[in-house]
Order: sequence, then structure tokens, then C-alpha cells
Amino acid sequence: MFQKLISYVEDIKERNHSSGAALVIMKDNQIVLEHYSGYHSNTAHARPVDESSQFNIASARKSYLGLVIAYALYEGKINNLDDHASQYFHHIDQELLGKTTIRQLVTHSHGLHQREDGSIFREFEPGEGWAYRGINVLMMTELVNRLYGKSFPELLEEKVFEPLGLKQTAWQTEPHEKLVQVVNDPSMPASYTIGQTKDGTESNLHTTARELALWGNLHLHKGQQIVPEEVIQLATQIQSPPYKNKDLPQNGLFWYVQGTPALQSEIGERVPKGSYQILGITGPTLLVIPEYNIVVAKMYNKRYNFGGSNYLHYLREFSNLVSDLFR
Repeated sequence: MFQKLISYVEDIKERNHSSGAALVIMKDNQIVLEHYSGYHSNTAHARPVDESSQFNIASARKSYLGLVIAYALYEGKINNLDDHASQYFHHIDQELLGKTTIRQLVTHSHGLHQREDGSIFREFEPGEGWAYRGINVLMMTELVNRLYGKSFPELLEEKVFEPLGLKQTAWQTEPHEKLVQVVNDPSMPASYTIGQTKDGTESNLHTTARELALWGNLHLHKGQQIVPEEVIQLATQIQSPPYKNKDLPQNGLFWYVQGTPALQSEIGERVPKGSYQILGITGPTLLVIPEYNIVVAKMYNKRYNFGGSNYLHYLREFSNLVSDLFR
């Protein structure tokens, strides 16, 4: 049943020069497939990938930040998604922020961008477009850390990881044998890190394919009595403002959510409405399809998703293949 999907994962692994890959599928709360191949690095004598291998999931960490933002809304620390960002970010130019809302910051529709020198500028008016930038993630990370008086990874450990039993999901700052290294250039040795922050929270969240699937399963099953159902709903329902351009993707709290299929979405047109997905630049993809009661976690360790400027085609193709299997 799964051979076509496994073959697809392996084909992209080879074509993109990833040294390793993993694929875990859960259905009806049970693991129905585990596939591991390759090695932790592109160097000789590297450790084989297995169920304990912890991949750097890069921007897929946004789904973890999204859950903490949902908690902040649920617990009243953020009053409303439509609050103006200026209420919370007094240190940023208020005229520049203008009418930017929290909703726009978490759905990539804020229109802000940041130069290399750290200065912030506006690309488009808030709510009138969509662009994947890093400034909104930095802003929301700073906000929830400030609101809770602790880092959002600490909050997740306390509220989710420990009660869910996730022991191999953590922001790593030092290399160890279970960490899969990231291949930047196939002709050069791989590296453990891709971020700049000393505490690892910028980019270096590592987890196993199993635990990434369990993270998705937590959302699929509405919090599993660990996280309030309302928190999950906030994170995974479409929260994007209405766009004039119907080709733009739709988001929950950073998750990509399937509404009416959109050409610029990373979710394929054959995936049912209400499904949601997150990915990272190193190749991880977590896809949740509530209609079929399934979670799919796919891992690679090559920086930049395969396909160059056409990478969305391959992401959409993967989700469509998954959907076809369970249709």
C-alpha cells in the first residue's frame, strides 16, 4: 500500500542529495508505517538513520510557537487576534506598524520585512498580501516569552512535552550522536546547526520522525486531554484575513490550512478541506488530514526543499500522493 509513497520519498532524497530520510504514518491513533534510510551525515562512517534519529526541523518549529500563541489567546494574555500589534510592541515604530494585527503576524499577511542591519520596513499594507518572512516569527517569539516570563520551549516542556511523553524533542545547542546533521552543500561536510541564537531557539529544534508524528497526532485528536481543545482549534483553523488574490495560501497560527485549494499553497488540490501542514527548509513535512484520521511525518536533512523555485510543486505532489492513498 505504501510503496509508491516510500519510493517518492527515496527519489526526492537522492535527487536533492539528502543523506537520510524518514517517514512515519499514523492512522486511527496507531503507527501504520515507519521507514528509515540513509545516514546522519554525508561523511564516511556516519550513523544510519533509525527511529531514534533526531532531525533539525527548522521552520516546522513554527507549529510549536503557534500552539503557545494559541495558549496566550486562550488564557487571555493576548486579548484577541485582531488586536493591533502596536498594543504589544511599544519598542517598534508605531507609524510603521500602523494597523498591523496579531492575526496578520501569525498568517504571514503583515507586510513587514527586515533588512540585514536589523531595521524593519514595510513591503505591502497589512492584510493586503502574503509573504513568508522571519520578522513576524521573531516578534511573536519575543511577545510570548515576555507574556509568560519564560521561553516558549520551557512553556512547551511544561504544558505539552512532559505530559505527552515527548523525550526526544528539544532545542539543541550542542552536537550529540542522535542528531542528524544538515547538508548545506553536498560537496562539503554537514553541520548540526542552521541558526544564530545561542539557546538554539531560532532554528535548531530537533525531533524524531515518531515524535513529530505524535505532535501532529496531538493536534488531530484535539489535544488528547493534555491541551484544551479550544487551543488546538485556534492553531489549526483558518485565521487568515480575506484576500483579494484567491491564489494565496491560507494559514492557522503558522500552519498552512486547506480551505479552497490555492495555487500558491503548499497543500495539494486533492487534499481534503480542513487538512493542515507545516514544513521546514531542511525538508521535514508534517501533514494532518482529519477527514482520513491520519498524520504523516516526513524527514530529510538537506537544506532547501527540492525543486528550487518550483519547490511548491513537489510539496503539493507529496500531499496529493498521501491523500490518494487514503481516499
